[in-house]
Amino acid sequence: MNNYNSLENGKKQDLKNCLIKHAMSLGGKNRFLSLIESIRLANPHPLMSREACFRFNKGIIKWEKVIFKEKFVLLLTLTRGNEKNNNLMPEKGDKNYKTILNLLRTIGPIKFKVKPKNIKDGDGFILHPFDIIDNNNCRINFMFEVLFFLPTKLIKKIFIGPTRTN
Repeated sequence: MNNYNSLENGKKQDLKNCLIKHAMSLGGKNRFLSLIESIRLANPHPLMSREACFRFNKGIIKWEKVIFKEKFVLLLTLTRGNEKNNNLMPEKGDKNYKTILNLLRTIGPIKFKVKPKNIKDGDGFILHPFDIIDNNNCRINFMFEVLFFLPTKLIKKIFIGPTRTN
């Protein structure tokens, strides 16, 4: 999703609205950005947590299954290579076909529940890591990518939104 500048303004506005909606469910933009900062500073990456959760100073993210290092590394590789065709699903002849399909089947059904510590801040939200379009097309969920992979600088740029042209 590093090709943000090449998107049309309507799509940029949709991404901004999605980001704002999820940020408000955690108590606002600043709390959301502090979550992003905590995830970026965590070592090892929060997705490899043995407790299948990540606690930050304003809330918690929980998921149903532990993600092992091999799966995480493959997921990271896929998200970085996803820029070309925006499709995670491998071609049938691909040498990593079975490995990638196994990853999608393993991680795909997991629900990630993001909740603020204080109920007054909002209800939080639930997301899945992938958006499955059909048997041959699958892409990473935008909010999942925002939470765990996109650079903070790009997230702030999305928050600002498209520049208006008259």
